[in-house]
Amino acid sequence: MILASAEKPVIEARQLKKHFTKTSGLITTRLTVKAVDGVSFQIKKGETLGLVGESGCGKTTVGRTLIGLYTPTAGNVLYKDEDLFKTGKINKAAYRRQMQMIFQDPYSSLNPRMTVGDIVGEPIDIHNLAANCSERVERIQYLLDLVGLNPEHINRYPHEFSGGQRQRIGIARAIAVEPEIIVCDEPISAVDVSIQAQIINMLEDLQNELGLTYLVIAHDLSMIRYLSDRVAVMYLGKIVELINSENLYVNPQHPYTKALISAVPIADPTVERKRKRIILEGDVPSPINPPTGCYFHTRCRNVLPICREVEPAETATGDHQWVACHNPG
Repeated sequence: MILASAEKPVIEARQLKKHFTKTSGLITTRLTVKAVDGVSFQIKKGETLGLVGESGCGKTTVGRTLIGLYTPTAGNVLYKDEDLFKTGKINKAAYRRQMQMIFQDPYSSLNPRMTVGDIVGEPIDIHNLAANCSERVERIQYLLDLVGLNPEHINRYPHEFSGGQRQRIGIARAIAVEPEIIVCDEPISAVDVSIQAQIINMLEDLQNELGLTYLVIAHDLSMIRYLSDRVAVMYLGKIVELINSENLYVNPQHPYTKALISAVPIADPTVERKRKRIILEGDVPSPINPPTGCYFHTRCRNVLPICREVEPAETATGDHQWVACHNPG
């Protein structure tokens, strides 16, 4: 695996795999869905790694496995060089506080029967972060104010807030235990366009103020480019390219990355009319029965005979960058 930096990472995935089994047909047949199939990356303290790819490629599964909501089928997750799943299951008491998640849907991720104070205060209670009731209330109000909500709304219920406000409640809950790592699973996809920029700027401000490390999962490449230091491009359970965000639009190497970039609209109509869109032919292969060799070869316009037989190795393309392709560039 190619190292991201000489500096030790705060969190690292090594050949991480997460497979799910399902049954099919009248005669029971067990099928294996390879949701994540050998993913490796590192994130340094205070860094933001963006994880992009089309729906169903395994992005959310990577995030959920990273923080211990799923137990990996194979591979390792290392937090400060310590294997989180060494005994088979994550040590919740030791690591749960250090890693939190902001979920995609602010409507289903909040308990409608709990007040905002109880939602944000629950992790504080679990980890005994308040000495008494008065200190607990003060901490909850401080967190609400930190994410741009009125502290006086502590006794309101989720249905009394808009989608953007609910997502802010989810963010307040995530930072309530002072974590070191936060997985942001498409944090702006379910909120209004007018609110998206506010959420992005708030996440950036919180990172600078609290020293947070982010794994940001998203479809929006423009947002990823703005918020991330590096970007990992994922296809069918594998990372095919890891690239500096500054080079994402300038010098992508993998054909799939180029196809994603070509789909992003450009505000200048003159430039938009002149550029050529890369249209991928065919459908995404099934994660139950992925193709041999490079998983992308069935849709690649630059496919070589070796692509159909041999899985490409990670090849360095620059500082902190690599691509898994037999015919890059």
